[in-house]
Amino acid sequence: MAPSTRFQVYVLAFCATLLIQSGCYGVSVHQRKHAALFIFGDSLFDVGNNNYINTSTNFQANFFPYGETFFRYSTGRVSDGRLIPDIIAEFANLPMIPPYLQPGFVNHTNGVNFASAGAGAVAETFQGFVLDLKTQLDHFKNVEKQLRQRLGEVEAHTLLSEAVYLISIGSNDYIAPFITNSSLFESHSHEEYVGMVIGNLTNAIKEIYKKGGRKFGIAGMEPLGCLPGMRTTKPGNTSTCGEEVNAISKLHNRLLAKVLLNLKGQLQEFIYSNPNFYSYLNDLVQNPTKHGFKEGKMACCGSGPFRGIMSCGGKRGVTEYQLCNNVADYVFFDSGHATERVYRQVSKLWWSRTPDVTARYMNLKELFEVYNKN
Repeated sequence: MAPSTRFQVYVLAFCATLLIQSGCYGVSVHQRKHAALFIFGDSLFDVGNNNYINTSTNFQANFFPYGETFFRYSTGRVSDGRLIPDIIAEFANLPMIPPYLQPGFVNHTNGVNFASAGAGAVAETFQGFVLDLKTQLDHFKNVEKQLRQRLGEVEAHTLLSEAVYLISIGSNDYIAPFITNSSLFESHSHEEYVGMVIGNLTNAIKEIYKKGGRKFGIAGMEPLGCLPGMRTTKPGNTSTCGEEVNAISKLHNRLLAKVLLNLKGQLQEFIYSNPNFYSYLNDLVQNPTKHGFKEGKMACCGSGPFRGIMSCGGKRGVTEYQLCNNVADYVFFDSGHATERVYRQVSKLWWSRTPDVTARYMNLKELFEVYNKN
């Protein structure tokens, strides 16, 4: 083996073993044999950015019992363990992608996580407490400039065009009006408001595309009315899901599917994965035993009916809370977020299966394996 080849192998092994956040910029994209992963979104994808911003504990999860099963300590992830981006990174042979705001994180060649718990596509959603989608996009543009400076134009272009851009946004935009008594639904029809959310998401996708992004994984909306916390916001029978917000979730998914299909016709080399998991997740809640769970309505951690009060950890104004004995039995970990076991099932479906096969759908494994011809 030539000395130069031995050196390249050594550098690759050194970087892969230590998973360091600095250095190793000399390793080419093609030598790494995998696409980078850039992540945008809300609490479903936030791996700790909100740990580093001045916000309320309502938008943080850096305390027990969050993280109890996988990490054995709280990381800022709003679950008992890993989230979908962590598991997708594992499937893609990537290390866990760190949060953008993590101190000392400067090597972005594997990707970056910009997501912020509580974030929305609409800037007014929990404004002042979270990093909204536009702010996340600004952070991405900073990373894009750094990559071009460190790697050079050609290598940075290759990395950005072969990367996968994973996005989960919108749920907070639809939940906020119900829990804050906002007048948004009085001044806008549901169709107008969903159009506003999708419009902002579309603009973000186009901005990422301008910077070189070509491959997008866009998560659809779950049945938000079936979250334990949303059951408590409606009058009457809390044993049923909230029909109004579920209707909004379905509307979001229909409009998003149409918009993405239009973008594919407008933007050269634009490809995407946008499976509709609404029915699957609804069935998971209604028939948990069919999927290997025992409880689909009540959260593992919290208080009140269905443990739907977001008191998990006792840091959000309510100090007393209940914690289940076996989190693996539960679909929901707290009032608005699933357990790692659920996230792993969803990640497996998104990665390698086609539960809702349409012309617009490709799974994430296929998306990672597609390389830009340029």
